[in-house]
Amino acid sequence: MTIYFYKVWEPYGCFSNFSFHGIYIQGAYWPTVEHYYQAQKFVGSTDAVIIPVIHAAATPEEAAALGRCGTRQLRQDWDLVKTQVMREAVLKKFLTHADIREVLLMTGNEMLVENSPNDYFWGCGTNQTGQNHLGKILISVREEIRKLLSLTAIYE
Repeated sequence: MTIYFYKVWEPYGCFSNFSFHGIYIQGAYWPTVEHYYQAQKFVGSTDAVIIPVIHAAATPEEAAALGRCGTRQLRQDWDLVKTQVMREAVLKKFLTHADIREVLLMTGNEMLVENSPNDYFWGCGTNQTGQNHLGKILISVREEIRKLLSLTAIYE
């Protein structure tokens, strides 16, 4: 059975980057994965001054809007690194928060799909033809956490 997620208040909403499960990464605390991800778009760019504004955004929706502004200059390597940036942040989120780590692990081997009607890269899009990169990252993170837990059990 495929597990669909999208809005934070829906079942499996903790899988959303908008869920308030903060992460401490690269020397700073970020209130959501979305805050961190949107800020990373501008590291080393001429518009890096927006990073603290994104960091301080009151909501992940505000952080997303700031990061998606089409007039700002993204870092040159963004298309090459964006999925790795997302994976690192998602992994950190699930390693940090035991409650949602359990939710992720309880999904077994089910397919995870971000049911975004508009996003054909991170989600599945309206007609389910999207690339679902966020779902794929969650599946990869789930497997990595399983391996880490089995290694921990071996050394206990």
